[in-house]
Parts: sequence; structure tokens; C-alpha cells
Amino acid sequence: MAHEPKTLQEAILYFADPDNCLKYLAGRRWLSGVVCPTCGRKDVAFVPSRRLWQCKTRHPKAQFSVKTGTILEDSPLGLEKWLPVMWMVANCKNGVSSWEIHRALGVTQKTAWFMLHRIRLGMQTDSKLKLGGPGSEVEVDETFIGGKARFMHKSVRARRITGRGKSIEDKTAVMGILERGGEVRTRVIPNRAKETLQGIVRGNVESGVAVFTDELHGYHGLADEYEHQIIDHAVKYVDGRIHTNGLENFWSLLKRGLKGTYVAVEPFHLFRYLDEQSFRYNNRATRNNPLNDYDRFSLLCTQIVGKRLTYAGLTAKEDKKPDAF
Repeated sequence: MAHEPKTLQEAILYFADPDNCLKYLAGRRWLSGVVCPTCGRKDVAFVPSRRLWQCKTRHPKAQFSVKTGTILEDSPLGLEKWLPVMWMVANCKNGVSSWEIHRALGVTQKTAWFMLHRIRLGMQTDSKLKLGGPGSEVEVDETFIGGKARFMHKSVRARRITGRGKSIEDKTAVMGILERGGEVRTRVIPNRAKETLQGIVRGNVESGVAVFTDELHGYHGLADEYEHQIIDHAVKYVDGRIHTNGLENFWSLLKRGLKGTYVAVEPFHLFRYLDEQSFRYNNRATRNNPLNDYDRFSLLCTQIVGKRLTYAGLTAKEDKKPDAF
């Protein structure tokens, strides 16, 4: 197959050739030719027998591969396994489970789970630019992630539900900001206090923008900086342009993947799943931006550099994501 793949079937066939894998990923990583990730020198020589490059300067790590300095670093798995999985994660709307990868690739479920989290790190973007602009409309909303008490065994319910029966106290709060027709940003939040919610809004939305929220008291006070409009869900869900249905749609997609594909997600890993869903949503096909599966996969391949996730770091139960949002 001479041309680059456009479908998953073509990707599996194309990336079965190690030379295609190396050429493709190197081309996305080094647009102007291979550069030593340690010293930045362009005078490097390819070593065919080892499928890596040798920097002309003598220094530690003078030999490097296309995986060096990426989410794939130190992985014993070949690119012919990594790239099809990256294609699937970038394009499957409800995600893909580690058990499915385990069966499809013949790797252990533990290895597949680690692969998926490394790919989610590649999907992570921490933009410093604020959302909004002239004529922009922004929706702000929050939701709660966690199992429903009525579906739990009695012993599990007694252990996990410590508050009210429909308790939000035993779930994880997540906040989202959506610029209509544009980007969504999400974050796990410790509470729904006014200081928390408004601090995030002011840090991510340009002043003067039209902001739509529900009637939650924590949003009261935004009118001094934004064109704040409130929709009271106890009365109606839409009042002309005033609604949060865009974010409600995003929450629906997120929860469909969490409940249907991943089934059980630990709270300390939740932000990684938010990154995954946000990546797919922000790079969805729209009238003004007709992206396809190949485009999303190609973009993901350009975002894997400069990121590293070790298994020890993954299982330390620590939130490693910067508090940029």
C-alpha cells in the first residue's frame, strides 16, 4: 500500500510494515528532518541494523529512536502495535477498553491498560489561551461521575454510599466550559463552591463574553465581568440562545464511554478519560472543519513528544495533571 491509510483496515495493513511505521512517525515528529532530542543537532546518522539514529556529538543518549522523548519511550512493544491502537483511541467515540486491546493484540490486559493511559497523555492539551472573542457564546456546567446506588450490591452500597441515597457527596464533580462551535475544556473539581467555579471561569474565558449557566448559586456574580445569562432547569431547558445543551451533549458522550466501555473508573484517573473525550470532541468533524479519522490520528501523532508516563507514576494514585485549567 503506497498511500497513507484512511481507514482502520488500511491502517492495520499499512503499519504492519515496520518501515512504514518508522517513516510515518518520524515524518510527524521531525517535519524538517531528524533532530537529536538531547542536543538538538541535525547532523545525525541512521543505523539500519538497530533502526535508530546516532548523533555526531558525543554525549549521553547519543543514540536515539523515534520513541525517545515521547509517550512511547522504553516501551518494548513495536510501532506496528502502538499505531493501530492510537488510531482506535483517537476515533472510537465511546473509547476502547483494555480488554479489547488485550484480545486483539495478544498482550496482557495490564499492558493494554498502560498503553491506553499513555495514549491519553498524548491527547492532553493545556492551552493557555482564553476562550471567547467578539460574538462568542460560552456554556459552563458541571456534572457528577459515579455509580448509581440502585445498581450496587447491598454490601458495596453500604461501603461506598456514605451520604444521602442519591448522594452527590460520594461522586466526583467535573466542570466543563464549552465555546459554542469551538473547544471544550474539562476538569475534575474538589467542590462546587463559588470561589472554585468562578475562579475557573475567569481563568479560561475572555471578559465580556456571553456566558450561559444553570441556576447554581456558585455562578452568581459573573455578571460583573460577563454577559451572564441563566437557564432555570426547574422551569425549562431552553430559552432562545440561553441553554447549556452543548455541554449536556458532551456529558452524555462522556458517560456513555465511562459506563458502557470502561465500566469502572477510579476517581484519581478520571482526568485522563476527560482528556480522551475532550480530544475527540475538539477534533470532531464540523461544517467549518471537516476532520476525518486520519486527521485525528495524525494530530495525535504530533502530540506525543515531550510527554512521559511511567507505570510507577500511573499507579501512584497522584493527580499529575497541571492545574492550568
